[in-house]
Amino acid sequence: MRAIQCQAWGEIDNLALVDVPPPAAPGPGEVLIDIAAAGVNFADLLMTAGKYQERPMPPFTPGFEAAGHVRAVGVGAKRVRVGDRVLAVLDRGGFAEQALAREADTFILPAAMDFATAAGFAIAYGTSHGALTWRAGLQEGELLLVLGAAGGVGLTAVEIGKALGARVIACAGSAEKLAVAKAHGADYLIDYRAENLRSRVREIADGGGVDVVYDPVGGDDFDTALRSTNWGGRLIVIGFAGGKVQQIPANILLVKNLSALGFYWGSYRRHRPQLLAPAFAQMFQWWESGKLKPRISGRYDLAEAKTALRLVGERKATGKIVLTTGAQ
Repeated sequence: MRAIQCQAWGEIDNLALVDVPPPAAPGPGEVLIDIAAAGVNFADLLMTAGKYQERPMPPFTPGFEAAGHVRAVGVGAKRVRVGDRVLAVLDRGGFAEQALAREADTFILPAAMDFATAAGFAIAYGTSHGALTWRAGLQEGELLLVLGAAGGVGLTAVEIGKALGARVIACAGSAEKLAVAKAHGADYLIDYRAENLRSRVREIADGGGVDVVYDPVGGDDFDTALRSTNWGGRLIVIGFAGGKVQQIPANILLVKNLSALGFYWGSYRRHRPQLLAPAFAQMFQWWESGKLKPRISGRYDLAEAKTALRLVGERKATGKIVLTTGAQ
């Protein structure tokens, strides 16, 4: 089968399209999936660079999320059956024509959801749903500030925030990106390359601040957002797509009674797996009712993985990038 292989940690050029043996038969509690599409994430870049939380030794196949048909099930698998249309969250291996997944990490798709949409759904929407519900406790009527609001994860935070009943401020670095955020439900827009973030927040909040900050970017904008919170606000650290890990001044946390919270959605698969199925059930319901509108900004063949990853790494994508295998 075709697969993208990371042959050495480092640059994207260390990836190659290779022909490898298909996975072994699924073991207990596992399913084998014929992959039609796989989502591309910033974390894939980190893993192939050897900078992710988990560092598999090369050669390995990246890819954290995939969608397709179940080809086989192992002993003990009870929820999914051969032929089911599913999305799956993986430790790695999604950039291939087949992959093994734990049944616990595999979810049957709504009938109308296509594979490209599904492939980019799990991590981006799962991250925003978990961050805003499990960690931030976002409430109806609160004011949510989303940094990097037109990116693959940020755009889902805009939609999830609206679905939860919050008022959403979308921040992005161009008018074009902000137009995308507005089309996905943002109530207020801030171009942080052309406007003063803190001043605009005060204007929007009638002299006050925001209740929750959602930050997948890091860097200087996080520092400004920190100072733009209400008393008792919550700041969710999602990632560092901007390249700079934010340093949080504890004195500001103390004075304003703020909570700075880290959120790594993937760890919940191990520590709180019982939360995932209800979360996906709610998100699929929101999707079916039109509250969630996944944006696929690029579809590339598996052989074009380097191009897709570069777009994500350079923050040129609005919404999700997916790889396709040609399977239906």
